Amino acid sequence: MSDTRVRSSLVGVVVLALFSALFARLWYIQVASHEQFSTAATNNSVREIVEPPVRGRILDAQGRVLVDNRVGNRITVDRKLSVTERQKVLQRLAPVLKLPVKTLDARAGDRRISPYTAVPVAYDVDFATLAYVSEHRREFPGVRAEAIPVREYPNKNLGAHVLGYLGEINPTELKAQVDPTQYQLGDKIGKSGVELTYESDLRGKPGLRQVEVDATGRVLRPLKTRSSVPGDDVRLTLNIDVQRATETALAQGITAARESQDFANRDTFTKLKATAGAAIVLDAATGSVVALASQPDFDPNEFVDGIPQARWVQLGAKENNLPLVNRAVAGQYFPGSTFKLVTAVAALNSQIINANTLFDDTGEYRYPTDPKNPFRGENANGRVNLSRALTVSSDPYFYKIGGDLFYRQKHGQPGGDAIQSAARDFGFGQPTGIALPTEGSGLIADAAWTKRMHETDPKNFPFADWLPGDNIQSAIGQKDILVTPIQLATAYEALANGGTRFSPRLADEVRDVNRKLVRSLDPITAGTLSIPERSTLMSGFTGVIEDPKGTAVQAFAGFPTGLAAGKTGTAQVAGKQNTSWFVGMTPAVNPKYIVLAVVEEGGYGAQTAAPIVRAIMDHLNGLPQAPVVNIAQRTRG
Repeated sequence: MSDTRVRSSLVGVVVLALFSALFARLWYIQVASHEQFSTAATNNSVREIVEPPVRGRILDAQGRVLVDNRVGNRITVDRKLSVTERQKVLQRLAPVLKLPVKTLDARAGDRRISPYTAVPVAYDVDFATLAYVSEHRREFPGVRAEAIPVREYPNKNLGAHVLGYLGEINPTELKAQVDPTQYQLGDKIGKSGVELTYESDLRGKPGLRQVEVDATGRVLRPLKTRSSVPGDDVRLTLNIDVQRATETALAQGITAARESQDFANRDTFTKLKATAGAAIVLDAATGSVVALASQPDFDPNEFVDGIPQARWVQLGAKENNLPLVNRAVAGQYFPGSTFKLVTAVAALNSQIINANTLFDDTGEYRYPTDPKNPFRGENANGRVNLSRALTVSSDPYFYKIGGDLFYRQKHGQPGGDAIQSAARDFGFGQPTGIALPTEGSGLIADAAWTKRMHETDPKNFPFADWLPGDNIQSAIGQKDILVTPIQLATAYEALANGGTRFSPRLADEVRDVNRKLVRSLDPITAGTLSIPERSTLMSGFTGVIEDPKGTAVQAFAGFPTGLAAGKTGTAQVAGKQNTSWFVGMTPAVNPKYIVLAVVEEGGYGAQTAAPIVRAIMDHLNGLPQAPVVNIAQRTRG
C-alpha cells in the first residue's frame, strides 16, 4: 500500500512538472513574446502592390500637346483561378480577343506582375469585345475589363525622333536607376528621345497599396494606400507647325530626288537613291531647337503595348534605312563645301588671307612640291576674293588655303593647324550637348590622329604622317572630316549671332500637374569665338542665293531679296552617290533662324538639300508654299 502511494505521488509530480512547463511556454509565447510574434505574423500576411504613376505630358513651345495619356481598356484575369479554371477561361477568351491561347497563357503567367492583382492579357480592347465579355460573365469567371492610362502620340510620326518612345524596363536599366525602388520589372520607361532624356521629370512617383492575405494568398482586406504622384509636364522649344513644315519638306525633297538624275554620273542616266536625311531649324539668338526631323521615321504608338518582334526587326534593318536612327544628331557625314566657313575663318585668323586677297581660279590647284597631281575644282571661276569664293564655291581657292597652312605646319611656323583649331572652336569633334541620346561626336582629323590610326590599323591607314593632300582635302570638308547635322547647324548659328555657340536647347520648362513651375531650362552657352570679317562672310553667303553665279540661285528663284543667306555642300563618298547639304540663315541681316538639310545619296547640294531649306524658309517667313522639287543642277557647289 505504501509503495502504491509512493508511485502515485511520483506520477503526480511528473504530471505537475509537465503541465507547469507547458503553461510556462504558453505564457512565454502569449505574453512575454507577444510583440515579436505579432509583428512576424503581421509581416507574413501583408503584401505590397506598386501602382505606376500617370506619366507627364510633352508639350510644344506654345503649350500644345505632343505626347499625352489617354484612357485605354484592358482585359485582366484573376490570379485566384486554379490552373484548370484558367485554361478553360483562356480557351473561351482566345477567339473573342483574336489572340492565340499560348499568348494569353504566357501573359497570364507573367511573374513580373504582382501575384495579388489581376494580370492583364489584352490591351486597347474595343467596345464591342468589352460588351461581349460583360454580357457573358458566366462564361468568363475571373475576367474583368478595367480602364488604365495609356501613352498616346496624337500626331503619330510627327517629331518621332525628338519625342522618342516607351518600352518595358529591362534588368540593366533597372539596376542603373538612382532609386530602383521607383521601378519594377514590367514598368514602362523612356527608351529614346525626350521620353528617355527627361524620364525623371515625366515618370512621377508610384503609389503603394498594402493588403492582408491569408496563407493561400487570398486577399483578405486592404490595409494602407499611398497615392501615386503624376509626372511633370515638359515643355519643349519645338514649334509643332514648323516641325510639320520641316518634316513635309524633307519627305517631299527625298521623294523628288528619287525621281531625279544623279548628275555626278554623266555617262548614264542614273536616279538618285536619296536613302535618308535630316533637317533642323534653330533659333539663332537662343540656341533653341525649333524643329528637328529625320527620315525615314516611325510611329511611337507602335511601342505603346509592346512592339511585335517582326516589326522590331524591320525597324532595325539596314535595308529599310534604319528608321529608328536620329540622323539629325547621330548621323556623321563629310560636310563638303559647307565646311568652307571654318576654312575661311581659319585663313583669316592665321592671316594667310584677308577679305581682299585674290586668287586666280583656273579650275585646279597644284601644291608646289607635287605639281603633277592637281586638285581639281568643278569650274574655273577666274579671279576671286573671299566673298566671291564662297558665293561660287571655288574649291581651288580653299585648296590653296589648305596647302599654305600645311606648308606652315611642315616648317614649324605658327598657325599651321588653323583649320583644325577653328573647327574645334566651332564645336566640331565633340557632342553639342543637345538633350537627346546617341549624339555623335564627329571627327576632326589631324597629324596626331593620323599617327595614332596608323599605329592601330596600318593596313587601312598606311601613312603615319599628315600629308599635303590631307590638309588640302580637309579645307573643303573632305578626307577625314566628319560632322553631325546638329554640329553644323550650331556652327552657322555662331556665325549668324556674332560668335556665341550654344548647346542646342530642346526644352525650356518643367511644370507639375497643377501647372506650378518646377524648373526653368535656360539657354546654355557652350563657347564664344571671334569671327573676323563677318560682314564679308555674310556677303558671300548671301551671294550663294542672290548672285547670278551663286550655287543656290536656281533653288531660291523668286525668293525675296535680303531674306536668306546660305551655303551649298556636296560631299563625295566612296562607293556611294554624293551627300547633299544646304545650310541657310534667314533673314540675311541679323538672322533669326538657321535652317539645315542633308540628304544621303541626294546628289549636289543645290539640287536636293537647297530646295528643302527653301520650302522651310517659305513657311518661316509666311510665304506661299509649293511642293518641293529637285533642281537640275549640274555643278557641285
